[in-house]
Amino acid sequence: MFGFYGFHFDPTYFLVLIGAVLCIGASMKLNSTYSKYAKVRCMSGMTGAEAAARILNSAGIHDVRIERVRGELTDHYDPKNKVLRLSDTTYGAASVAAVGVAAHECGHAVQHQQGYGPLKLRSALVPAANIGSRLGIPMILLGVLLGLNSTLVQVGIWVFALAVLFQVVTLPVEFNASSRALAMMQDYGITGGQETGYCRKVLTAAALTYVAAAASSILQLLRLVLLFGGRRSED
Repeated sequence: MFGFYGFHFDPTYFLVLIGAVLCIGASMKLNSTYSKYAKVRCMSGMTGAEAAARILNSAGIHDVRIERVRGELTDHYDPKNKVLRLSDTTYGAASVAAVGVAAHECGHAVQHQQGYGPLKLRSALVPAANIGSRLGIPMILLGVLLGLNSTLVQVGIWVFALAVLFQVVTLPVEFNASSRALAMMQDYGITGGQETGYCRKVLTAAALTYVAAAASSILQLLRLVLLFGGRRSED
């Protein structure tokens, strides 16, 4: 800590600031890219739901339901219930952006069907990641309030690290789903040529949000380690 006119300046806040800037920048990039290509009609005329149905059927997946969910970019694949949920802006839209997002979620369904390793690992980490995101920081704060209880602080850091690990493991899962999506859209006659390039831009922008989130979490973890990681040895 550095004293500054009666206040204390924590230089590790710069790590949090960098993470926030990365997340904001990635979100802005995704919104602008999606908005741009949501106005470009897919030449096949297929909606997001229709594209998803063709991909799933062509991939031999007949036990996954396609449902509509409220919101924008709230699309996701639920492996537990085998449901592909497409947002309002994807389900009935025949834009390049819509079919790209729908195909990406289909990529997750194909990963699930084929037993893709990183997806199985991410699914296994979900309970631990939920605990880490909810309890990690509170445990650290409680340890500080209790007079820098080193054991509680250290456990809090490790618990928070589980949430960070989940976000890191998410990266190859998302990248792979996008690669599968682009290939399937071409193979199954949904997009072609320039359209596939547009979809690539949308999916790349979406992937950047995951990269930014993982980077932000890593920086937050680094800050916690710098602030409290050495307390045990100092005690």
